[in-house]
Amino acid sequence: MMNGDILNTSIEFLKGVGPNRAKLIKNELNISNFKELLFQFPYRYIDKTKYHKISEINSSGSEVQLIGSIKELREIGIGSKKRLVANFYDKTGNIQLVWFKTNKWLVDSIKLNKTYILFGKVNEFNGSKSIPHPELEIFNNDNIKKRTNLFGVYPSTENLNKKGVTNKVFSKLIEELLININKEIKENLPEYILNKYKLMGRRQALICIHKPRAISELKLAIERLKFEEIFYLQIRLIKKNITRKEKIKGYRFEKIGDKFDNFYKNQLKFNLTDAQKRVIKEIRNDLGSGAQMNRLLQGDVGSGKTIVAFMSALIAIGNGYQACIMTPTEILSYQHYNKFKNICKALNINIQVLTGSSKTSYKRELKEDLKSGKINLLVGTHALIYDSVDFENLGLAIIDEQHKFGVAQRSKLWHKNKFPPHVLIMTATPIPRTLAMSVYGDLDMSIIDELPPGRKHIKTFHQTNRDRLKLLDFLKNEINHGRQVYVVYPLIKESEKLDFKDLLDGYETFSRDFPMPDYHISIIHGKMNNEDKEYEMQRFIENKTQILVSTTVIEVGVDIPNATVMVIESAERFGLSQLHQLRGRVGRGKYQSYCFLITGVKKTKESQIRMDTMVQTNDGFVIAEKDLELRGPGNIMGTQQSGDMPFKITNLISDSKIILKIRKLVERIISKDPRLENENNLLIHKNLKMIIEKKDIWEYIS
Repeated sequence: MMNGDILNTSIEFLKGVGPNRAKLIKNELNISNFKELLFQFPYRYIDKTKYHKISEINSSGSEVQLIGSIKELREIGIGSKKRLVANFYDKTGNIQLVWFKTNKWLVDSIKLNKTYILFGKVNEFNGSKSIPHPELEIFNNDNIKKRTNLFGVYPSTENLNKKGVTNKVFSKLIEELLININKEIKENLPEYILNKYKLMGRRQALICIHKPRAISELKLAIERLKFEEIFYLQIRLIKKNITRKEKIKGYRFEKIGDKFDNFYKNQLKFNLTDAQKRVIKEIRNDLGSGAQMNRLLQGDVGSGKTIVAFMSALIAIGNGYQACIMTPTEILSYQHYNKFKNICKALNINIQVLTGSSKTSYKRELKEDLKSGKINLLVGTHALIYDSVDFENLGLAIIDEQHKFGVAQRSKLWHKNKFPPHVLIMTATPIPRTLAMSVYGDLDMSIIDELPPGRKHIKTFHQTNRDRLKLLDFLKNEINHGRQVYVVYPLIKESEKLDFKDLLDGYETFSRDFPMPDYHISIIHGKMNNEDKEYEMQRFIENKTQILVSTTVIEVGVDIPNATVMVIESAERFGLSQLHQLRGRVGRGKYQSYCFLITGVKKTKESQIRMDTMVQTNDGFVIAEKDLELRGPGNIMGTQQSGDMPFKITNLISDSKIILKIRKLVERIISKDPRLENENNLLIHKNLKMIIEKKDIWEYIS
């Protein structure tokens, strides 16, 4: 019943599984074949060589292994409170066992007065100790002998346990699997790498990680599998970049162009930082190389990425091509448009803006002008990727705040031309180095690591609701000096669903504390139509309102130099990177700016760490590292970026040194043997070919 490649065999055909259990495991753990089961590693290990006496149990939460028997078994309670209770005895005493969700299978499986080996975690309630949902195994010599030093605990779900697929059952399935595929596990690292880094063989590592005989053996197995995981990810990323440059010829922009020169000499009202100049040079080299650019531009909030993007667009336009800038929000699209429209007029550039709420008649005319080439620069939201939107010759696509767009959305934009346009991806969310190498390692990277001169650090304070009167006095003082204030409330989820109660209650409170006619307040949230949002935002921009009460809709974009205070309500509900983004909405002008993080008195340990970090530093890269440590990579990047994170066993924080080491190794290998044709690297080439699915050229553009 097994196909040619045994690792792709459905788990249905593994002894002990069958169709029903296979379906259950697929639904609960997303495991459908032998390979996926093989790479479902234990998330922790327990020592089952030690046995305890009931009289020795003295602390709740401890894991114990006992030998004894069950004397009584009964069901108590009714309805949802129904549970199965047993008394477990050894020579030193007894302890209660409890199963909160019972079924006939469980009741029938327990035999009274039989000697069992029991393993479980001790719980204490109202001074009485018990062991909920223990593992039970009939005592015999074979079972004793089977118990090795370490026993793997696998990821599970309530439904799996309920249906009888306990950790013990899952471990037996793994044992059966290892028997079936032992000879099919082939080495995938060349001998010279194994020897140089003293790595365990692949077959041994996969057996040891499931069934380790000692801690030392387990460490070697983990080290080997981490190495393999990181190595092939980095090989794929670097090769992908090389392949893209080989296969995808980009438009060669022969000159910097008169549009760029005119702007730089006559329109630019400030000096660029050295970092901005360096990045523009990197982009210019890409655009003139003849290879398709695929570059990630990182820069902290307020570092000047937008002007770099605009000047890059001028190069494209100066060479006779169109450019576009895609943003995650209508507000940001209109801000870019309003910022550049007068400059574009002076440069004789036709700039237009397209969003979902643009009027039908305007859209119709815009689409015709875009297709005919009359429009040089188009700014807009995801409306740019609609099938009905066609460019004449799109030469450069710029993505602002890339983490707000998924891979599928971005790839649609690349199809707007006969040949792939150059791609500049921007983010104001600094990405830790190891994360950048692991997720965007196929992109060329530029970093603006310098803020404009004279930019003052934003003073940040953590306060509780008890400090509100002091805060109100401070806000009134700032407003009386002509300054403006943001007040931000959180979303329930990353969606359009708002916590309206908090928002509206806050608006009413601020309206009472800052009454008309002395003060005026605007309110903005994601449920408002674009015209209303634009109206309220424009009032704030023109200083007709002194306070803007908003949700995180203002997280990106919206430059208002006169706004000097950011108040973030319920700050404990925000992640670090989001707090940093919000804080970056102030500090855009010449005045000292402030950020107040308002939380409840009671906070989790993690929330307190976030608040302390924000108070201690304005450095986005330091904050990103701490966010990675607290939340993990998936939460920071969003699963929409490239599916699930690529690592099963590697930790981006604790394994940062080995990631850097292997990245350098891979770069050396590829620089010496780009096509992996040398005899020593043929095994790498073979395995890489098996990993990479056939793709068309568009998929080389991340």
